[in-house]
Amino acid sequence: MEIPQNLDSKFRFILVAARRARQLQGGAKPLIQTATRRSTRVAQLEVSAGLVPIEVLLPANGEKNHKKKAAK
Repeated sequence: MEIPQNLDSKFRFILVAARRARQLQGGAKPLIQTATRRSTRVAQLEVSAGLVPIEVLLPANGEKNHKKKAAK
């Protein structure tokens, strides 16, 4: 399965598809028609087709994660 251009990693693709699969299991209507009824596969196809809106939030300049150095 190809990762859509608007996603930066496979990990984010899986997170988005998993959230959509939970929505489908909860009773949401599928956005595409497929032969399969498995919610995980339907969600992957919807994300790949660009039918699921995705917003990637970047941290603000002052909100960087800094690792604390251990005191010796």
